[in-house]
Amino acid sequence: MLRPILIHPDPRLQKKAAPLVDLSDELRTLADDMLETMYDAPGIGLAAPQIGVSKRLIVLDCVKEEGVPPRPLAMFNPEIIGSSEETSVYEEGCLSIPEIYADVTRPAEVEVKWLGIDGNEHQEVFTDLWATCVQHEIDHLDGKLFIDYLKPLKRQMITRKMTKLKRERARG
Repeated sequence: MLRPILIHPDPRLQKKAAPLVDLSDELRTLADDMLETMYDAPGIGLAAPQIGVSKRLIVLDCVKEEGVPPRPLAMFNPEIIGSSEETSVYEEGCLSIPEIYADVTRPAEVEVKWLGIDGNEHQEVFTDLWATCVQHEIDHLDGKLFIDYLKPLKRQMITRKMTKLKRERARG
C-alpha cells in the first residue's frame, strides 16, 4: 500500500525515532509498504519517519544498472558500527525535499548492523552510493535531514521553498 511522504518542514521529520523491540507482522507489512512507496516515488531509500511513523526502520535499493536484479533491503534498528576515514561527496536528494539536490560529504564506507525482515541480525560493509544512502536514511531516524549538512543560508532558502511547495499542494 502506498503511503503519503511527509514534506519538510514537518516536526515529525526532526524527531528521533523509537527503537523496535520485536519484529511483528505489522512491521513487516510496514516495510513492504515503504518499499512500494519508495519505488513508486521513485527513490532509492525511505525511512519510516518520512511517512509519519516514528520507528527505526529504513528501506533502500541502490541498484540502478540495467539488467541487474533489484536488491530491496529493509533494515530494522540499523546502526553504523564502523566508518572509513576516507570520505566521498555525492549529490543527495530526498523524497521529503522534492527536486532539491546538494553535495554532501560523508564517510566513503560504512559497516552497518541491523535486524532483517527474516528476524536475523545482519552485518555488511557498504560503499559508494549504498554507503551514502544508508547513512542518509539512518540520519532520518535521528531527526536529521541532508540539508542539515548545508550552510544555514542555503538551508533556510530550501526550507522556504518547501513551505511554498506545501502551500501550493494544499491549494491544488
